[in-house]
Amino acid sequence: MLTDMVYEQFILNKFGFLGENFSTEIQRYTDVGIIKAKTEIIAEGQKIKFVPFLIKGSIKVYSLNDGRELIYYYIRPNDSCMMTFSSIFSDYKSRVYAIAEEDSEVLLIPVSIMHDWLIRYPEINRVFYSEYDKRFSDVMNMVNEAVFHRLDKRILSYIKQQIAITGHNPIKLTHREIANNLGTSREVVSRVLKKIENEGEIIQTKEGIKIPVNENVRHY
Repeated sequence: MLTDMVYEQFILNKFGFLGENFSTEIQRYTDVGIIKAKTEIIAEGQKIKFVPFLIKGSIKVYSLNDGRELIYYYIRPNDSCMMTFSSIFSDYKSRVYAIAEEDSEVLLIPVSIMHDWLIRYPEINRVFYSEYDKRFSDVMNMVNEAVFHRLDKRILSYIKQQIAITGHNPIKLTHREIANNLGTSREVVSRVLKKIENEGEIIQTKEGIKIPVNENVRHY
């Protein structure tokens, strides 16, 4: 459970540059949501009521096509979902799905309050310009990997990404989960994992998939 000290420190780090008046308002009008792992936060077409900022945990943002997932990016602590934010200026309906990858805590800002703040505190746009830049880079990386990288490299990159996000090595990932996230079949993933295991890139154990300790795990 989030402590008052952690909450106040998060507000200070993220929005402190806007001054004490804003800090008072954000503590008055916002709430903290506790989200269990694997819980869907929003689905495509649902009405958006809040702009989220992740305090703790990890959230996956993706779309679905014929039952297959296309991951756009992961929201990490101190980040927000820009596809959610951009939707509040049009029809308020989500164009993506979002699910908590692990137990997460999220600062929830009501859409009506955010509209008001954008007028009264225009410098808040600095936060969102920074978020847009990060999310655009994430989407570009996703497109480059999907177009230019072989599937074995994409699977290995995905595993390292999950280890970097969660801090768990080995990490619990099913073959079907990997397949859904990368838009392929479970059978193909199983063959590729066996191949890269034989090459010494991973170790598959009862505890999960492990990257050998001498491997450099990329930080995302």
